Amino acid sequence: MSYIVVDVESDGPIPHQYSMVCFGAVVAEPSLSKTFYGKVKPISTLYDPQALAISGFTRAEHETFDDPKTVMENFAEWLGEHSKSRPIFISDNPAFDWQWINWYFHTYLGKNPFGFSARRIGDLYCGMKMDAGLNNEWKRLLRKTTHDHNPLNDAIGNAEALLAMKEMGLKIPLH
Repeated sequence: MSYIVVDVESDGPIPHQYSMVCFGAVVAEPSLSKTFYGKVKPISTLYDPQALAISGFTRAEHETFDDPKTVMENFAEWLGEHSKSRPIFISDNPAFDWQWINWYFHTYLGKNPFGFSARRIGDLYCGMKMDAGLNNEWKRLLRKTTHDHNPLNDAIGNAEALLAMKEMGLKIPLH
């Protein structure tokens, strides 16, 4: 089992009506050197300029990105190469990130290599501290890489936090 930390940027709140812009993934292991970055062209004419602006790309740039099917095929291949057995999806906010990856995988490949579940880093931290009110403390204390909405940087920062939690005693099998 391999934990794959994923972060997604999109141009709106939900898949299908809006489009994923880009995403990053990293295998949660000490070197944090096994990474994937994908940029996908829009699948819809609908977009929220404020949501798109968070990614740092313009609509014109977004329209030049890669075909979603190709990117998702490449991501599935990368997952197969870099994960032991079924990969485990983990992110800062799987309610957001997972829905995009799941929809794109099912739409373009007919299946999601991650299956039907995900883990949330903040919940793991709150459980370790036995305090559900510490939801965002881990972001400030455990990330090293600046959260800048480049999804690969954000995934790496979240993986750094996960590795720090392992050092704090979280029993989690990592590469």
